[in-house]
Amino acid sequence: MKETFQADTEKTVALGVLYIFAVLIAVLGAGFAVYSTTTGLTLRVLTSDVPGAVFGGVIAFLGIRYFLAVRKLSVRVRDSGPFSWSNFHKTSGRLSKSKDGVKQ
Repeated sequence: MKETFQADTEKTVALGVLYIFAVLIAVLGAGFAVYSTTTGLTLRVLTSDVPGAVFGGVIAFLGIRYFLAVRKLSVRVRDSGPFSWSNFHKTSGRLSKSKDGVKQ
């Protein structure tokens, strides 16, 4: 019973940290886009000037995408065993067997 509670707590904490980072990335990207728009900030990329809002928008998009990936991960991890970093690896549609012959 105590091991199950500890595993659930570890899952919750790890997923909470991932959610916090995802939201932080999205908010900072959106904030940078707004700041760049209001101040007219441009960044030189090679030989052309690119508006900073474009970079902020891309960062916000990646943060939202990461948030959705963490949500998908949390659904997969919720009913699995103890938290494992191997849950981050993409798997194909088919079940694969590990070295010891157990389906993953």
